[in-house]
Amino acid sequence: MKFKTALCQIRGSFDKEESKNKVAGTVAAAVSGGAEVVCLPEMWDCPYSNDYFREYAEPQDGDIVKFMSGLAATHGIYLIGGSISEIEDDRIYNTAFVFDREGKTIAKHRKAHLFDIDVKGGIRFMESDTLTAGDKATVFDTEFGRMGVAICYDIRFPELSRKMALEGAKIIYLPAAFNMTTGPVHWDLSIRARALDNQVYFAACSPARDEEGVYVAYGHSSVADPWGRITAAADEKEAIVYADIDTDYVDEVRQQLPLLKHRREELY
Repeated sequence: MKFKTALCQIRGSFDKEESKNKVAGTVAAAVSGGAEVVCLPEMWDCPYSNDYFREYAEPQDGDIVKFMSGLAATHGIYLIGGSISEIEDDRIYNTAFVFDREGKTIAKHRKAHLFDIDVKGGIRFMESDTLTAGDKATVFDTEFGRMGVAICYDIRFPELSRKMALEGAKIIYLPAAFNMTTGPVHWDLSIRARALDNQVYFAACSPARDEEGVYVAYGHSSVADPWGRITAAADEKEAIVYADIDTDYVDEVRQQLPLLKHRREELY
C-alpha cells in the first residue's frame, strides 16, 4: 500500500489566529502536493515554554481541535495534528490529536515522557513543572495500515516505539521540537535508529527555527525508511517535507532481516 505523506515545518506565533491561518495555508499546500496523511509540529499553537502552556491550553472540545477536525474533513485527509496544550480536570497535557478523512478524532496521544533535563553548558527545561505525563502508547488504523504517534522526548525511549511496532504500526509520526543543544547531534540519529530498530517508517515533524522565539527549535523535519535511511528532510526554515510511503516495503525489509521475529523475550 502506497501513499504520500507531508510534514508541515512551520513557525508558530503568539497569536492563535495567526498560527491557525499558517496551518490552514500549509495544509492546503500539502494536499495540493498530493499528501493524504499530513503531520503538524509539536506545540504549533502555543509558545514552547512553561510560561504559556496553561494560558494557551484548551479542552479536547475546544476551538483548536475543532479547527483541525475541520481541516481534515475539508481536505479529506488524515491529519496528525502535531501537539497542542490540552487541559482536563485542571491538568495540562502535551497532546497529539489524530483525525480521519471525515474529521473524526481517531487517536489521542499525551506525551508520555516529560522533557526534564539540565544539560551543563546547554539547556535546562522542566516540563513537569507544568505538564502531566500521558500513560500509553498510541496506535490507530487507516486504509493504509496501522500507524503510531508519539511526541518529541518519547523518541528517546526505544520501548515505546517497539511497543507500537509490535502492535502493528508500520509508520510512526513524531511531532517534535528538539533544541539547538541536542538537535545537531541526536535528531537524525534518533529518527534513523527508531526506524531501523523497528523496521518502520519514522516521520518526525519539527517547528521551523525561530531565533527570536522563546524556544529555538532545531528544525530539520525528516522521514526515515525501514532500512534506516533518511529519505526526505528539510533544513531549519519553513518547509513542507514530502515522502512516499510503501507499507509493502516494511514487510519486505522484515522478511529479509527478521529482527522482530528473532527477539529473545525470555532473555529480556
